[in-house]
Amino acid sequence: MLDLNADYEVLNFIVGDTKAGTKMGKMQLKNLDDLSILNCILWEETLNRIEEKVFKTGNIIKILTASYNEKYNNCLVNNLELVEEAICGLEDFERDEKYNELIAFVETFKNEKLKNFVLNILKNNEQAIKAAPAAKSMHHNYIGGLLVHTLECIDFAKIIYPKLNNRVNEQELYAACILHDIGKIFEYKINLETGFIEYNEEFKKDWLTHSQYGYTLCMKEGFKNIAKMIAAHHGRADWGAMIDLSERDLEPFYYIVHHIDDLSAKFGKTSVKDLKNKENA
Repeated sequence: MLDLNADYEVLNFIVGDTKAGTKMGKMQLKNLDDLSILNCILWEETLNRIEEKVFKTGNIIKILTASYNEKYNNCLVNNLELVEEAICGLEDFERDEKYNELIAFVETFKNEKLKNFVLNILKNNEQAIKAAPAAKSMHHNYIGGLLVHTLECIDFAKIIYPKLNNRVNEQELYAACILHDIGKIFEYKINLETGFIEYNEEFKKDWLTHSQYGYTLCMKEGFKNIAKMIAAHHGRADWGAMIDLSERDLEPFYYIVHHIDDLSAKFGKTSVKDLKNKENA
């Protein structure tokens, strides 16, 4: 329910078109007093009156005027104010450090063909990789989020690998962790000033998902097991997986990147708030 006295955290915000051809904003907020979730609608007139930066994910805001619609379980917002502006993501020097850390790790690969393959992808797309988020709203949805997510996946893989009884090639596992989301550097566009993330419509014209992109890259170079781990990493077909892990008799290596990816997405530095808490620690 609506509480005009509460502070709210912006969880996500998108703008779409109504049937009448006008703009409509959809915003999901978290009440910082009781942690309840509030779904909000903002009509075009309201969007035009409020600065875009106010809607940034992670911002703390107050709702000034609004009405709650019990039938649709949402809140029609007419005015709000910014209480505290969130950071947009990693600073430039932090992104440089994490990118260099990733490059240095790949340099340790003993398989020269695999090392050169991964390095070429990373170096040919350096700026995009440094900026890209790992998702639009679900996790690591900030500037540099993809780098943070990728390095977290590598860290989880290092911990888990000794328990896998050689059922997965170690370097192929690390490469799959690095490349499973590489298509997101093209799938999303992020504004480096506001942190807003949009889908890249041009990417959608040629590719079904970022998984398909990563899968195709690896298959083209003959890294079939890496491609298969990438194809399965979303777990279920209705979540975007090319290989559904509910299928019977799959080899064990199909499952591992899915679980590593899920660990990072649920327990890693999933939001800008996690980054800020780290700064204040």
